[in-house]
Amino acid sequence: MDRSVYINRIAKFLPGNPISNDEMEDYLGFVDGRKSRSKAIILRNNKIKTRYYSRDKEGNSTHTNAELTAEAIKGLCTNGFTLDQIELLTSGTTSPDQLLPAHGIMVHGLLKEAKPIETISFSGSCCSGMNALKYAYMSILTGNTNNAVTTGSEKLSTWMSAQSFEEEAQKLKELEENPIIGFEKEFLRWMLSDGAAATLLSNKHNPDGISLKIEWLEICSFANELETCMYVGGEKDAEGNLQGWSEFAPKKWLEKSIFSLKQDTRLLDKNIARLGIKRLAEIFNKHNLDYKTINWFLPHISSEYFRSKVNEEMIKNGIQIPMENWFINLTSVGNIGSASIFIAIEELMSSGKLMKGQKIVLIVPESARFSYAYALLTVV
Repeated sequence: MDRSVYINRIAKFLPGNPISNDEMEDYLGFVDGRKSRSKAIILRNNKIKTRYYSRDKEGNSTHTNAELTAEAIKGLCTNGFTLDQIELLTSGTTSPDQLLPAHGIMVHGLLKEAKPIETISFSGSCCSGMNALKYAYMSILTGNTNNAVTTGSEKLSTWMSAQSFEEEAQKLKELEENPIIGFEKEFLRWMLSDGAAATLLSNKHNPDGISLKIEWLEICSFANELETCMYVGGEKDAEGNLQGWSEFAPKKWLEKSIFSLKQDTRLLDKNIARLGIKRLAEIFNKHNLDYKTINWFLPHISSEYFRSKVNEEMIKNGIQIPMENWFINLTSVGNIGSASIFIAIEELMSSGKLMKGQKIVLIVPESARFSYAYALLTVV
């Protein structure tokens, strides 16, 4: 039986008001009471102007990750669609509120009007939302369900707060060192944002308005070739091997900021665009897709610094998509990890710029251990 899968609706939930660059430390705090030395440099490169945090200036949480996600799902309930019609819930996140129960289960627990349904949770980083999307896509494609809701969400501000690094800073003081946390830990403090998005998929397109037909969705890992680049709940040793949190004594968890988010920026810069675009060219060949037929290109980038690098790699691989066909909203919402690509699609769908027949290519890189997700959508 020939079945097609359509994205019929996307809703987003961004907590509070947009926060400017000058306000960031009012919400995240100052490590050892000092202003960051690298903040201005990092912001100059990533060009992010505003972002969202699910915390107030006193450090109190305003929403859990599960609550952010549930609010986004409730935003799908328009034009007659209700929570009790959801047949499958797939969720991706980097930053669940707890290790157990799974994130999707906790989200389902907040949807009191929903029915008992299948839920599945994907962990990881930016690709976790696309992993969740692929599961939902395959469920509908095989006839297992007629619809599904897929979410991507992050509550990263907790990991970026000054209190997450305070113990390490004090330990450095005791050793008569400068109480400045390592660049690999501070780098991400000035890039990440909180928020959630929910996507409604169906085996039928919208009778009115537009839908996005999923033509194909591909995911690829290069973990067999490269060491870990971004991580949380662990520490790399001198050989580059990742040691998990359970290998450390509990007192070291705070002393080494084990549960902070860290990134090897040198490994990132060398590989993230190169591998991702090389694989994109291979996928285009596999699907006989001519880049000249692409109307919109939505790359998830963590920093505007990578825009030119992605473009350079595309030209090297024989893909030349004009910049006016790129759609990136990083500067206004920040990097929301697994939710970023869905929020970009939502903004494009709401812009009035889409026309039936147009083709949209998505690329989502995940630097954790270099995974990539790709998709082709057609406006119908």
